Amino acid sequence: KKKPQVGSVLSDIMDNPFYQSLTNEDIQVRTDAVKGLADFAEQIGPQRTLDVLLPTLSDICIDDEDEVLAPLAVELGKFLPLVGGETHIQPVLYLLEGLAKSEETSVCQKAVASLSAIGAQLSEGVFESHFVSLVIRLAESEWFPPKVSACPLFADALKRSSDAKKEQLLPLYVQLCQDETPMVRRAAASNLKNIFPLLHPDVILKYFLDVYHLLAKDPQDSVRFIIVEVAASLASTFRAHNLGEKSLELVKPVVLACAEDRSWRVRYMVASNFVLIANGIGAEATQSLVYVFVNLLKDSEAEVRTAASGKISGVSALLDTQKVISSILPCVAGLVNDDSQQVRSALASDVLLLAPIFGNEGTSQHLLNIFLRLLRDDVPDVRLNIISKLDQVTKVIGLDKLSEHLIPAIIELAEDRQWRIRLSVIRYIPPLAKQLNVDFFTEKLGDLCFGWLEDSVSSIRKASVENLKDLTAVFGEAFAVNNVLPKIVELSKKTNYLHRMTVLLFISQVSPALSEAALNNHILPLALTLASDPVANIRFGAASALETLFPRLSAETKQKVVRPVLQTLNADKDIDVRLYAAQALKAL
Repeated sequence: KKKPQVGSVLSDIMDNPFYQSLTNEDIQVRTDAVKGLADFAEQIGPQRTLDVLLPTLSDICIDDEDEVLAPLAVELGKFLPLVGGETHIQPVLYLLEGLAKSEETSVCQKAVASLSAIGAQLSEGVFESHFVSLVIRLAESEWFPPKVSACPLFADALKRSSDAKKEQLLPLYVQLCQDETPMVRRAAASNLKNIFPLLHPDVILKYFLDVYHLLAKDPQDSVRFIIVEVAASLASTFRAHNLGEKSLELVKPVVLACAEDRSWRVRYMVASNFVLIANGIGAEATQSLVYVFVNLLKDSEAEVRTAASGKISGVSALLDTQKVISSILPCVAGLVNDDSQQVRSALASDVLLLAPIFGNEGTSQHLLNIFLRLLRDDVPDVRLNIISKLDQVTKVIGLDKLSEHLIPAIIELAEDRQWRIRLSVIRYIPPLAKQLNVDFFTEKLGDLCFGWLEDSVSSIRKASVENLKDLTAVFGEAFAVNNVLPKIVELSKKTNYLHRMTVLLFISQVSPALSEAALNNHILPLALTLASDPVANIRFGAASALETLFPRLSAETKQKVVRPVLQTLNADKDIDVRLYAAQALKAL
C-alpha cells in the first residue's frame, strides 16, 4: 500500500482520503483504514495525532462494528511512541479502556494485549498512576466484560506495584474470584496461576486460601476445571519456597475432589496436569496419589483416558520402578486394547518413553510385549506413533528384538492409502537407518525407499529424494553409488515424465553430498542425457540442474562438455527452455 500523503494543516488532514475512510459507510473500507492507523499516525506526527486523530477515534470508532474495533485495539497498542511518549499516553489508554469494556470477547482480548504491551514500556510513576488505576477502574465496574478484561492485567499490575498498591489490588482480585457472574469467576480463577508465582506464600495464604477452596467447589464446572491448573501453580510456588508439606496439604484435597468430579472436563484437567502437580508436590508425595492416576487411566470417558495415557512416562519418572510395575503397567496392558483409537494413539506416543526408566532387563521383561502389540494395531496412527519414538527403545535394548515385527509394520504403513501416513514414515527412515547396518537396511527397506520415488503424490516423491540424501549421509557415498544411482538411472528411462523430473530433483539435492569423481562419472552424464529429453519441462529442468553443478565442475568440463549442451538448449523452440538455458550460460 502507498502511504497516504499528509497535509500541513489540520484541514488538510481532515480532508485526507485516508482520514475520511475512517467514517466511510462501507465496513470493509473502515476496517482497512483502521489497520493502517499506526502508519498514518507516524506520518502526521504526535501533535496532530493527539489533536485530530485520537478524538476522531473516540467519537466514531468506539461504537463501530466488532470487525473494526478488533484491529483498532491492535493498532492502538503501537501508539506509545506515536503520541510523543508516556507523558501523552492517557488518551490512548482511555480508548483501550473503552474497548476492554466491549461485549465482544475478541475485541476485549486484543485491547488487553495492547494495554499489557503499553504498560510494560511505562516508567514506574506513570505505570502506577495510569496503568494500575485503569486496572482498578475495570475491576470495579458494574458490568462483567470490563471485570473479565481486568483479570489478566492484574499480574502486570502486581508485578510492578508498590506494597501500598498491592494492598489495594489483592482484595479487589479476591472480590473478582467471588463475583456472582460465572464468566468473571472463570477469568479470575484462570489468571491465579499467573499471580501466585509473584506472591510470597504468606500473602497467598492471607488473601487466597478461602477463595481457592471456594473455587474448587464452584457450582460451574467451567470454573472447577480451571482450579486444577491453579493447584499446579500453587504447588510449584510453595515448593520453590521449600514448603513441600504445606503444598501437599493445599493441593491434595483439591486434586482428590477434582479427580472424582461428576464433570469429565474437570477429570480431564486433572489427567492433563497430573505431571505438573506431581512435580510441584515432589516425588515422595506423589506416591500417595498413584491410585488417583490409576483411576484416571480407567476413567469411563475416552477423553480422560487419552489425557492420562499421554502422561504415563512423566508420572512413572517420579515413582520407583516396582510401584510402576505393580500399579501402572496393568492399566497400560489394558489400554493397548482400548476401544478408542485416540487412547491407543496417545499411549503409543508416550509408553516407549518408559524404556529408559526401566533399563534393558526391565524393558525386555515388562514393556517389549506392549510395544509389539501396539506395532500390530489396526490403526496406522498408532503404529506410526510407536515408530516415531522407537529410538527410545533401541537405545536401551537394541533393534534385534523388535526388527522381526518392526519391518512388516513399516512396510504396511509405507503402502498406506493416506499419503500423509506414507510421508510420516519417510521422515522416520533416516533415524532408523542409523541403528542398522547398510546390508540389512538395503535388503529389508531398500526397495521401499526406491519405490517412493515413483509415488503418485508429488510431496512423497520430494520427500523420498530428501530421504535418499539423508541415507547417503548415514551410509556414505558407497551406498549412493552402488545402490541408489542404478535405481536413479532406471528412473530416468521411465516413460512418465514426472519420474524424470524426480531424477532432476535428485541431481540438485544429492549431488552436494557426493565426491567430484561420482559427480563426473554418474551425475553429470545423467543431467546431459536429460537435456535432450522430448519434454520441454525436463529440458529446462536439466538446464537448471546443470547450473547447480557448476561449483563442483572443472573449468575444462564446463567449457567443453556443458557449454555446448546449454548453447543447444539456448536455441530450443520452447521459450522456457531458452530462458533457463540463458540463465545457466550467464552463470557459466
